[in-house]
Amino acid sequence: MSDKSAGTLAGKQPVVPTIARPKRPAGTLYRGREGMWSWVMHRITGVAIYFFLLVHILDTALVRVSPEAYNAVINQYKTPIMGLGEIALVAAIGLHALNGLRIILIDFWSVGTKHQKLMFYIVIGLWVVLMIGFVPRQFMHIFGGGE
Repeated sequence: MSDKSAGTLAGKQPVVPTIARPKRPAGTLYRGREGMWSWVMHRITGVAIYFFLLVHILDTALVRVSPEAYNAVINQYKTPIMGLGEIALVAAIGLHALNGLRIILIDFWSVGTKHQKLMFYIVIGLWVVLMIGFVPRQFMHIFGGGE
Protein backbone atom coordinates (compact mmCIF):
# COMPACT_ATOMS: atom_id res chain seq x y z
CA MET A 1 0.00 0.00 0.00
CA SER A 2 1.38 3.40 -0.90
CA ASP A 3 1.40 6.53 1.26
CA LYS A 4 -1.17 8.19 -0.99
CA SER A 5 -3.80 5.55 -0.42
CA ALA A 6 -3.31 5.27 3.34
CA GLY A 7 -6.58 5.89 5.17
CA THR A 8 -8.78 5.42 2.12
CA LEU A 9 -10.68 2.42 0.96
CA ALA A 10 -9.49 1.11 -2.33
CA GLY A 11 -8.36 4.53 -3.52
CA LYS A 12 -11.64 6.32 -2.77
CA GLN A 13 -11.52 9.75 -1.18
CA PRO A 14 -12.66 9.95 2.48
CA VAL A 15 -16.08 11.48 3.14
CA VAL A 16 -15.76 14.82 4.92
CA PRO A 17 -18.85 15.77 6.93
CA THR A 18 -20.21 19.25 6.34
CA ILE A 19 -21.92 21.40 8.91
CA ALA A 20 -24.95 23.32 7.74
CA ARG A 21 -25.27 26.95 8.72
CA PRO A 22 -27.98 27.64 11.28
CA LYS A 23 -31.09 29.34 9.98
CA ARG A 24 -31.51 33.02 10.75
CA PRO A 25 -34.41 33.70 13.10
CA ALA A 26 -37.55 35.20 11.62
CA GLY A 27 -38.63 38.66 12.69
CA THR A 28 -36.33 41.38 13.90
CA LEU A 29 -32.73 41.04 14.93
CA TYR A 30 -33.82 40.05 18.45
CA ARG A 31 -36.63 37.80 17.20
CA GLY A 32 -39.36 40.31 18.02
CA ARG A 33 -41.18 38.37 20.74
CA GLU A 34 -43.02 39.79 23.75
CA GLY A 35 -40.05 39.53 26.08
CA MET A 36 -37.82 41.52 23.74
CA TRP A 37 -40.40 44.26 23.21
CA SER A 38 -41.02 44.41 26.94
CA TRP A 39 -37.29 44.84 27.49
CA VAL A 40 -37.04 47.60 24.85
CA MET A 41 -40.07 49.50 26.21
CA HIS A 42 -38.78 49.21 29.78
CA ARG A 43 -35.38 50.65 28.83
CA ILE A 44 -36.83 53.49 26.72
CA THR A 45 -39.35 54.54 29.36
CA GLY A 46 -36.71 54.29 32.09
CA VAL A 47 -34.30 56.57 30.22
CA ALA A 48 -37.10 59.03 29.40
CA ILE A 49 -38.18 59.19 33.05
CA TYR A 50 -34.57 59.67 34.14
CA PHE A 51 -34.14 62.68 31.82
CA PHE A 52 -37.46 64.15 32.93
CA LEU A 53 -36.35 63.90 36.56
CA LEU A 54 -33.04 65.54 35.71
CA VAL A 55 -34.80 68.49 34.02
CA HIS A 56 -37.33 68.68 36.85
CA ILE A 57 -34.59 68.91 39.49
CA LEU A 58 -32.77 71.58 37.49
CA ASP A 59 -35.86 73.72 36.88
CA THR A 60 -36.91 73.43 40.52
CA ALA A 61 -33.42 74.42 41.66
CA LEU A 62 -33.74 77.51 39.47
CA VAL A 63 -36.02 79.09 42.09
CA ARG A 64 -32.98 79.52 44.38
CA VAL A 65 -30.96 81.21 41.65
CA SER A 66 -33.57 83.49 40.10
CA PRO A 67 -37.27 83.46 40.98
CA GLU A 68 -38.03 85.42 37.79
CA ALA A 69 -36.32 82.79 35.64
CA TYR A 70 -38.16 80.07 37.54
CA ASN A 71 -41.51 81.77 36.84
CA ALA A 72 -40.60 82.09 33.15
CA VAL A 73 -39.84 78.36 32.96
CA ILE A 74 -43.05 77.45 34.78
CA ASN A 75 -45.07 79.61 32.37
CA GLN A 76 -43.56 77.64 29.48
CA TYR A 77 -44.90 74.47 31.08
CA LYS A 78 -48.45 75.81 30.73
CA THR A 79 -48.38 75.56 26.90
CA PRO A 80 -50.34 72.89 24.99
CA ILE A 81 -47.13 71.26 23.77
CA MET A 82 -46.00 70.71 27.35
CA GLY A 83 -49.49 69.40 28.16
CA LEU A 84 -48.99 66.76 25.49
CA GLY A 85 -45.57 66.10 27.00
CA GLU A 86 -47.30 65.43 30.31
CA ILE A 87 -49.38 62.75 28.57
CA ALA A 88 -46.17 61.18 27.28
CA LEU A 89 -44.68 61.35 30.79
CA VAL A 90 -47.70 59.69 32.41
CA ALA A 91 -47.68 57.05 29.65
CA ALA A 92 -43.98 56.32 30.25
CA ILE A 93 -44.35 56.16 34.04
CA GLY A 94 -47.44 53.94 33.83
CA LEU A 95 -45.89 51.50 31.38
CA HIS A 96 -42.58 51.41 33.26
CA ALA A 97 -44.32 50.78 36.59
CA LEU A 98 -46.65 48.04 35.31
CA ASN A 99 -43.85 46.32 33.42
CA GLY A 100 -41.69 46.55 36.54
CA LEU A 101 -44.36 44.64 38.47
CA ARG A 102 -44.39 42.06 35.65
CA ILE A 103 -40.61 41.69 35.96
CA ILE A 104 -40.91 41.22 39.73
CA LEU A 105 -43.50 38.48 39.18
CA ILE A 106 -41.29 36.76 36.61
CA ASP A 107 -38.33 36.85 39.01
CA PHE A 108 -40.04 35.84 42.24
CA TRP A 109 -43.12 33.79 41.25
CA SER A 110 -42.31 30.14 40.65
CA VAL A 111 -44.36 30.00 37.44
CA GLY A 112 -43.64 33.57 36.38
CA THR A 113 -41.54 32.63 33.39
CA LYS A 114 -44.21 30.23 32.18
CA HIS A 115 -46.81 33.02 32.15
CA GLN A 116 -44.59 35.93 31.06
CA LYS A 117 -46.27 36.27 27.65
CA LEU A 118 -49.75 36.44 29.21
CA MET A 119 -48.50 38.93 31.78
CA PHE A 120 -47.10 41.11 28.97
CA TYR A 121 -50.55 41.37 27.39
CA ILE A 122 -52.15 42.03 30.79
CA VAL A 123 -49.66 44.89 31.35
CA ILE A 124 -50.48 46.38 27.94
CA GLY A 125 -54.22 46.03 28.62
CA LEU A 126 -54.02 47.67 32.05
CA TRP A 127 -51.84 50.44 30.64
CA VAL A 128 -54.34 51.15 27.85
CA VAL A 129 -57.23 51.26 30.35
CA LEU A 130 -55.30 53.66 32.59
CA MET A 131 -54.42 55.88 29.64
CA ILE A 132 -58.06 55.90 28.48
CA GLY A 133 -58.97 57.21 31.93
CA PHE A 134 -56.23 59.88 31.91
CA VAL A 135 -55.96 61.24 28.36
CA PRO A 136 -59.47 62.72 27.92
CA ARG A 137 -59.22 64.59 31.22
CA GLN A 138 -55.77 65.86 30.30
CA PHE A 139 -57.04 67.02 26.89
CA MET A 140 -59.78 68.96 28.66
CA HIS A 141 -57.16 70.55 30.88
CA ILE A 142 -54.85 71.36 27.94
CA PHE A 143 -57.46 72.79 25.61
CA GLY A 144 -59.68 74.53 28.17
CA GLY A 145 -62.54 72.06 28.56
CA GLY A 146 -62.11 71.63 32.29
CA GLU A 147 -60.28 72.90 35.32
